[in-house]
Amino acid sequence: MKLILTIAMQALLGASMTGSAFAVGECGSNLTTDINAKGAMVTDLKIDGFKPTFTYVASSESKIMMEDFTASFMTENVDGVMTVTAGETCSSSMGMGSSGSLSLLGLSTFSLGYPLLSAGAFLAKEFVFAAAESDESHDNCDLPTVKVTIYTSDIMKAPAGDNPCAGTKPADGGGFDNSACFADDGTVPVGPQAGANVSDGYTGLMEYNGTEPISKPYYETDLCPVNVHWHLGAEHLSDGQFDADGYGPSDIEHRRLASGKERKGNLCHHYKEDDSKFTEHYEWKHCLGMEVGQTYEVHWPHSKAGACGTPNQYQSPFYDGVFCHGSKLTLSNLPQEVGVQAQVFTIVNDESYFYPDLIRGMIVDGEMGADMAIYVGSTTGTSRNNELCSMYNPITWQVDRTCHMISASSFDRMCGEMKAQRDDMSSDLHAHGSRITVDDKLAADNLSITSHTP
Repeated sequence: MKLILTIAMQALLGASMTGSAFAVGECGSNLTTDINAKGAMVTDLKIDGFKPTFTYVASSESKIMMEDFTASFMTENVDGVMTVTAGETCSSSMGMGSSGSLSLLGLSTFSLGYPLLSAGAFLAKEFVFAAAESDESHDNCDLPTVKVTIYTSDIMKAPAGDNPCAGTKPADGGGFDNSACFADDGTVPVGPQAGANVSDGYTGLMEYNGTEPISKPYYETDLCPVNVHWHLGAEHLSDGQFDADGYGPSDIEHRRLASGKERKGNLCHHYKEDDSKFTEHYEWKHCLGMEVGQTYEVHWPHSKAGACGTPNQYQSPFYDGVFCHGSKLTLSNLPQEVGVQAQVFTIVNDESYFYPDLIRGMIVDGEMGADMAIYVGSTTGTSRNNELCSMYNPITWQVDRTCHMISASSFDRMCGEMKAQRDDMSSDLHAHGSRITVDDKLAADNLSITSHTP
């Protein structure tokens, strides 16, 4: 598998280069390539006719910057190979000829690929080797020079390997497509839905007589977490904890609504605009689009059919993890074989609220996990509402009914761990939209309350 890049020629070119493109640069110009996992695939970067000096910088901003060109140059990107070629030298005062002839000496080529070690260690090794090769091969050549600085993540990536979970999500038309929640006569032809109201004293109106949900913690069962993702605001409703009367950074909320961003759900009540831990900027390194002071509901889907205990355990989309070894699932017993943990947080910029290993599952510590709602429901997300329902049901939901504060660094560390998984989890590094709280007629009548604290 190759590293995927988006080539964006900044300053000098002022435009993006993808696919097959060609441009010319003058002496003293800068050239920056932005590394972006959603861009065009680039397998190699070739530097022809220059004597390059490489510097590696570990950074959350992944890019390659070329500067201090002592010759004009041409750039070309064809079929994934980007080539930077030396042209006319800049000045005779540099001790070089002014001829415009193109030198093909000094070819320095390095391949950009997913490493078995960290990206930083791999790239640094390759760049040093490439530079050494150029110097050794052309000691007698007075080549123009260029400074190349590589900024790339130091996240460790699991070794490449077969992924038996890939593509196991049921295909469209396989019986799991969203369906109308209500028939024309007002009856409900679908199973129980989530996220529901989990407030004190609440009971849904859908009579449920199927397999009971799992009431004990999932770690005491044969289920394992197969994904982690989160929603903007809370999909569930817990009066006084996360509800329509909650609050957050209002200017951000207004901008989101105006720009048509992800739907925001219920909010917690912790936010205080005069308290710096809710307002002070945090420099996110791995998570995308996150906001200090904002409410997020985190979901950890669990499955008996996951690739538990292997490098393929965590998957995006989460359906691939849930159905990885689908033969282990029995639809009539699904609530005992598939479940979700849900915990709601307000993000703070305060390290006294730091918790490690958030990728592994919900936090059980003190008040965290002490007040749990258990019920049967479905998958969620904004493709469902009170008109169009999920057919992935019934499954167990275990929802912490209390909103907690957690440090931004806890979330960011989790995102870094997601990047390190064998499967590509980049689609879950940002908040997803929240489904509207389900109608009472779509919520099961079996909500129970328990505690998961030891």
